[in-house]
Amino acid sequence: MAGKVVKQLAGSGSGQSLMDRVTAAKHSLAGSGLAKAVCKATTEEITAPKKKHLQYLIECTNESNVSIPELANELLDRLKHPNWVVVFKSLITLHNLMNHGNERFAQYLASNNCAISSPNYSDRTTPQAAEMSRFIVRYSAYIQEKATAYRLMAFDFCKVKRGTDDSLLRTLTVEKSIKSLEVLINQFDSLLAFEVTPKDVTNGVISAACLILYRDATRLFVVFNDGIINLLTKFFSTTSKKQCREALEIYKKFLVRSDLLNEFNKVAECVGVDKSDITRLQKHPVSFLDAMETHLAQLEGRTYEPPPREPEPPVQEAPPAAAAASRQPPARPASSPADGPPAGPPPPRPPGPSRPPKPEPPKIGAAGGGSQQQQQQQQSPPQSEPVAEAAAAPAVQQPAGGNDILAEFMVSQTAASNNAAQQQQQQKPAAAGGKVN
Repeated sequence: MAGKVVKQLAGSGSGQSLMDRVTAAKHSLAGSGLAKAVCKATTEEITAPKKKHLQYLIECTNESNVSIPELANELLDRLKHPNWVVVFKSLITLHNLMNHGNERFAQYLASNNCAISSPNYSDRTTPQAAEMSRFIVRYSAYIQEKATAYRLMAFDFCKVKRGTDDSLLRTLTVEKSIKSLEVLINQFDSLLAFEVTPKDVTNGVISAACLILYRDATRLFVVFNDGIINLLTKFFSTTSKKQCREALEIYKKFLVRSDLLNEFNKVAECVGVDKSDITRLQKHPVSFLDAMETHLAQLEGRTYEPPPREPEPPVQEAPPAAAAASRQPPARPASSPADGPPAGPPPPRPPGPSRPPKPEPPKIGAAGGGSQQQQQQQQSPPQSEPVAEAAAAPAVQQPAGGNDILAEFMVSQTAASNNAAQQQQQQKPAAAGGKVN
């Protein structure tokens, strides 16, 4: 045994500090294999925790003879270490065990209100330590919020079934869906509050944290999508003003967090995520938000005046649908009046000319045969204004149609996030595929 201790203290070129070797040797002498494994996963070496050590600890959570409280307390004790590298790697290890370990580990952290957050942590020994201390405070706050969400919901949002018609948040009632999304939003906000930029990723420790946070963000957003789809498919058939108001506010928060997630995902490429797997979220149609506002206003007996931003939707909707077709034939609008009215395009290339002159007619008339003048005459009485009102009014009168359009858009996002192969088939943004699931 003494020879083994001497060999550990001598080191083996692994880059561990002398204190790491002394601590590991102390646990070896005490016969505590679990504490030794925790020590090896959270060394002072400025690199990500080694996969073999993380995998060993994950397997320990599945063993019946391993004490989950002992394992959790060993990691929580490492959070009190003065060195920022040890604390940061302890948080990464906790995060990995919550995501990939046995459910008992997350249950213990949640049910015992374990103190994970370190709002006052600071390591001023070096400029790098001071810089990383800021991210340790934010990261620990997210892990704490993740445990809190588990305690409130009795499940982990990152582990529930998602992206399918029978996923958890698509099958809840409106009331339960609203309560679940409020908890999810708190966890999502805590993750986005990490506020890391590509220039901040300067070492392997924060790189490992960014990678696992990116995977969490993708999972959470897919579950967020499921909850929003569930709310919106029932929004126009709901007569409860309170539920409609809460659903509208949640949808507005969803739009804001979609933009914030785009900013956060810029770091993904810096931590080894392939460009094709990085989430790219497009702007949602403003007309649908106005349709929801109009529906709520009708329930409350008031009128809704769309803000001056209303002319923007045609500009945002046209490029995704007709960018490829409109850029190829620049001189083709002259032939579009002849080929535009018929809905069935001839084999050669009518899809190209039929799309550039489409901004106004599809909003006013339904797709199908007949002339444009007849369609405008039939639907001109209820809608006198051109594109702005036409985008909002049909969504209220025909909620299922507008609802299905947005639902299909979100389904394409969630499906792409679970299967990277579908990204090439979908024109909508996709999330990380195999690396997330």
